[in-house]
Amino acid sequence: MRGYYLISCAAIFITACNTSPEKKEQASEITWSQHIAPIIYQNCSPCHRPGQSGPFNLLSYADAVKKAKQLKFVTKTKYMPPWPADANYSHFVGERGLSDEQIKQIGDWVDANMPRGDSSKEISAPVFKNNSFFGKPDLVIKAQKPVVIKGNGTDAFLIMKFPYQMDRDTIADIIEFVPDQRKLVHHVNGHLISYDEKRQFNYMSGENIHSDTKAQLMDVYKNMHIPYTDKLQPNFPMLTLNTVYYLPGYIPPSYPSEIGGYRLKKNGAFLLNNIHYGPSNKDLLDSSYVNVFFKKDPIKRPIKETQLGTFGVSKIEPEFIIPPNEVKTFHTQAKIEKAISMLSINPHMHLIGKTFWAFALKPNGDTIPLIKIHKWDFKWQYYYTFKHPIKLDAGTTVHVYGTFDNTKENPLNPYSPPQTITQGNGVESMRTTEEMFQFIFTFVPYKEGDEKIDLERKH
Repeated sequence: MRGYYLISCAAIFITACNTSPEKKEQASEITWSQHIAPIIYQNCSPCHRPGQSGPFNLLSYADAVKKAKQLKFVTKTKYMPPWPADANYSHFVGERGLSDEQIKQIGDWVDANMPRGDSSKEISAPVFKNNSFFGKPDLVIKAQKPVVIKGNGTDAFLIMKFPYQMDRDTIADIIEFVPDQRKLVHHVNGHLISYDEKRQFNYMSGENIHSDTKAQLMDVYKNMHIPYTDKLQPNFPMLTLNTVYYLPGYIPPSYPSEIGGYRLKKNGAFLLNNIHYGPSNKDLLDSSYVNVFFKKDPIKRPIKETQLGTFGVSKIEPEFIIPPNEVKTFHTQAKIEKAISMLSINPHMHLIGKTFWAFALKPNGDTIPLIKIHKWDFKWQYYYTFKHPIKLDAGTTVHVYGTFDNTKENPLNPYSPPQTITQGNGVESMRTTEEMFQFIFTFVPYKEGDEKIDLERKH
């Protein structure tokens, strides 16, 4: 939130003279305790707290008063809170957009000199334990040593191992990556390694950090002491794919008890097969970690995931090349072979992304809206969870359109003058200055009645 204001004494005097008694009375009725605190704590505090992306805290009346004029400006202009998805097109769990009435309340409250009201009736500020969106984790897994980020102004791509040991096997419900250097961590993809306790292993030793490479990857894993040591087959332990995920603005999806879950062996590790740090101009240390929340109920309906577009199951048309000085739109599509219940979706683009639109077309020609983003923002890439599962019948086609602005008028263009931008070669890790056009979604096979399941997690 940025804003700088110069209010002259004359302007204040004119405003005071032109304000009717009715307006003053109406504004004075808006208080922090009764009206503003619930808005701020729900929509702003999750990011505006220590260790998160917000540049200042909004966890108290005093915090809000310090930034009151900025609050009025950024909410009135709808710059904040960030919610890229068009709420008139589709709805999701945890939407943060403010209503016109809430925006007016914030403005009236600031204009009335931020009255507090009855502090004894204030709701308590939310408590975020261990920097988590979900409360106190059952297990915190830290890297064996911090990552050294060199201040050489270039991207860094690493493979990392986060080993752990527990007393018994259990089931994980939510796996949450918590970045330390939040402004530098661009994305994380990771898997769960599970060891058979009857086999021999020494995964707690070995390297835990290695530069990302697709060449001689087996040697890297051996140096990390990931394989079994007893020379039996299979040599490598079981791998559960895509259990750790992170992007700017990302909050891990959380589902009702009957959906999801990962089997967590007492001996295991999280293997971040790719963690991407953006460029830094000074040497830094990163001590990111993983929060794990256990699941009380057995796994009933494991979640599946698929990916359209860049390096996914569907072709991008036309060929994904964005020439300089062009605004270009691309399309990708995939047909659903068996009926599914779509749970969450994740649109993904990089810096020159402009708009994103996804919908499903039923065999009878009816359209199911999925998501529409009119103004893509690289800083906010949510995993959007539907309020209820979306049924997609067999034969339904998912269509995705993405527009990219590779002109000099785009202030986020990483090149000046603009250059041809592509999606990379699929072997080396993707740099921020390259582009991606992806539509990732999670689902379960459809069961009758799925449309009525409430996906809003009740804590």
